[in-house]
Amino acid sequence: MPAPAPAPATAPAKQPPAAERVYAHIKQAVLDREYEGGTLLTEGELADAVGVSRTPVREALLKLEVEGLIKLYPKKGALVLAVSAQEIADVVETRLLVEEFAVRKAVPAPARLIARLEELLDEQRRHLDAGDLAAFAVSDRCFHAEIVRHAGNEILSKLYDQLRDRQLRMGVAIMQALPDRVTRNYAEHGEILDRIRAGDADGAAGCVRRHLGRVKDLVRGEDR
Repeated sequence: MPAPAPAPATAPAKQPPAAERVYAHIKQAVLDREYEGGTLLTEGELADAVGVSRTPVREALLKLEVEGLIKLYPKKGALVLAVSAQEIADVVETRLLVEEFAVRKAVPAPARLIARLEELLDEQRRHLDAGDLAAFAVSDRCFHAEIVRHAGNEILSKLYDQLRDRQLRMGVAIMQALPDRVTRNYAEHGEILDRIRAGDADGAAGCVRRHLGRVKDLVRGEDR
């Protein structure tokens, strides 16, 4: 009986282009605050970290400068830009406009929205217990984005998505500076969900307004 033919070799997974790998590496490190504001990154260090030449590093840095995460200095490197109080205030103001409107439109909420928000709240509890601030910030952002998406306004959803990177970076920054704020965020998300579940559009909007208003107070140093 002839021996079975050997199974065909599996082709190795194709890696993304070098510039994309560098871009993803730097951006994630900036959002997670592994590269803090004020850190000077050099092309050589980044090339070594990702295992590429300097050419794709330059390409990635140019893209990140356009996105406002770094500032390039010829022959010196790239400076990671710090999150400013003005930037936080501007983002919070925009979020207030979008999210208050969205939560009113999302009520009465379909069962799938409530189920998804409950799932995200459980996820946040796990991240809170594990002390994983970066993961909590992602889940926090997803909680609010889910409500915006269910408002049914595509233009607002796209506008909100444009704030994603800034929201994640600011969220980690605030939570690292004020760890107690993580527990309060979790509790306030629970209050928002309770009002949505009850079909109370005004109450839900009020919870969102207070929740985001506290971030504004933090920026002014009026809340702890």
